[in-house]
Amino acid sequence: MELMPLDPSAGDPPYEQLRRQIASRVATGELTAGTRLPTVRALADELHLAVNTVARVYRELEADGVVVTEGRRGTFVAASAAAGTREAAGAAATYAATARRLGLGLTEAHKLLDEAWAAAGR
Repeated sequence: MELMPLDPSAGDPPYEQLRRQIASRVATGELTAGTRLPTVRALADELHLAVNTVARVYRELEADGVVVTEGRRGTFVAASAAAGTREAAGAAATYAATARRLGLGLTEAHKLLDEAWAAAGR
C-alpha cells in the first residue's frame, strides 16, 4: 500500500494525517473491501512513526467501521466501508438541499458544517 508522506509541519498530528489518508482512500474505492493493510509494525517502519501511533490509527479506523482487525490474520478494509460512503453522500445531499431551501449560501452552509464537525470531534 503506497501512502503519501506525512507532513511534520502540518497543523494536524501525524496520526490524524494517516487516519484521514487511509479513510479517504477507502471512501474513494482506491482501497476496496477485503484489502489487507500492512501490519502496524511494518507501516510504522515505512512511515518512520511510533508503533503506538499506527496502532491508534487502526483502532480509530476500526471504531469508525472503516477497517476490521482479525487477530493474527491482520487488518482489512471493512465491507461496510463502501456503504458508509454512500450514507455520507446521502446525508450531504440532504444537508445541501435543506440549506438551499432555508436560503443559506454555500459559505454559510460550510461554516455550519465546520462548526458541527468540530463539535463532533470533541
